[in-house]
Amino acid sequence: MLAFLLARAGLDVTVLEKHGDFLRDFRGDTIHPSTLTVMHELGLLDEFRPLLQNEITTLDVVLGERRITPVDFSTLPPPVRFLGLMPQWDFLDFLAGKAAAYPGFRLLMRTEATGLLDEDGRVTGVAARGPEGPLQVDCDLVVAADGRDSVVRREAALPVRDTGVPIDVLWFRLEKPDPEPPPTLAYVAHGDFVLTIDRGDYYQGGMLIPKGSLGHVRAEGLGRLRDRLVTAAPVLGGCVDGLRDWEQVKLLAVQVNHLPTWHRPGLLCIGDAAHAMSPAFGVGVNYAVQDAIAAARTLAGPLRAGVPAREHLAAVQRRRAWATRAVQRIQVLAHRVVARPGGRTVPDPLLRLEQLTEPALQRVTARLVGLGFRPEHVAG
Repeated sequence: MLAFLLARAGLDVTVLEKHGDFLRDFRGDTIHPSTLTVMHELGLLDEFRPLLQNEITTLDVVLGERRITPVDFSTLPPPVRFLGLMPQWDFLDFLAGKAAAYPGFRLLMRTEATGLLDEDGRVTGVAARGPEGPLQVDCDLVVAADGRDSVVRREAALPVRDTGVPIDVLWFRLEKPDPEPPPTLAYVAHGDFVLTIDRGDYYQGGMLIPKGSLGHVRAEGLGRLRDRLVTAAPVLGGCVDGLRDWEQVKLLAVQVNHLPTWHRPGLLCIGDAAHAMSPAFGVGVNYAVQDAIAAARTLAGPLRAGVPAREHLAAVQRRRAWATRAVQRIQVLAHRVVARPGGRTVPDPLLRLEQLTEPALQRVTARLVGLGFRPEHVAG
């Protein structure tokens, strides 16, 4: 997104992607109203929208035998009043295709950053390895957007501050029941929290477990996992038999962390490289997009003039850091309510979520989840 916006602003941008394609599974696939609004502002929403797997206007949760709707996106202001689901590889392919229309955009696939180039304490580019062997890319600014295990961040020796969270998530694919129930984000019952994210013709299923307990869950056996899924979500009774092998179950080790400083001369970190989010509320991709928009708006002018000063990089962090830290605090609080290490995954007091069905609170949660703190906008 950042490369697209900078190329759109007339700058030369090179993106390094270490893989030969964008096909990675179990990544953030929710496109929130904040991001969809940006696509509208770019004039791309009409072309983008048909690529969505599904459009969701409410997030329902079944507590025991009672269905509640804590989030209602229809209460948001126009133009976007829904959440979209799209595999991240489709989103990346779409952005790369649109960016390719600008002469300054260059995408190098199968090209991995291996180190930083440094001159008198300032980052001046990256060393990389591509299909033809080693290469280097000299530039006025390096942006680390390479995720929570960022190689660039490590090479820059930027310290990371971790926030402990007490859960991990098991991810798996489930066929939909027949007849199909109303779209439901989660089922909460008997101490378990089971996710059923509607992906069109199947569910992206998930179950929260106490952090570090995968070995115990596997020792209990796959049959016990299927039983727990059905006990929490009886509607899945005819679907869980599709889980026949542990290879179908992936572990998401939940992290919440941030960099106290996102930058050094010649380098800026954004997205998960600057602040890894948990999967709570599905906001990670969308906050990364917001970082990209803020960076483009702040840095396009300085980059046109030459090398951006460190104060310009600090301005990006000042604008985005408080918003990301605010949502991280809410995520951590939610996890401490939803899961406790070594204890039941979902304590009975969570049933007080019923209070969120009040219309005033639905509007608040829709803005919090759908738009987030300080949503960014794209200039014409």
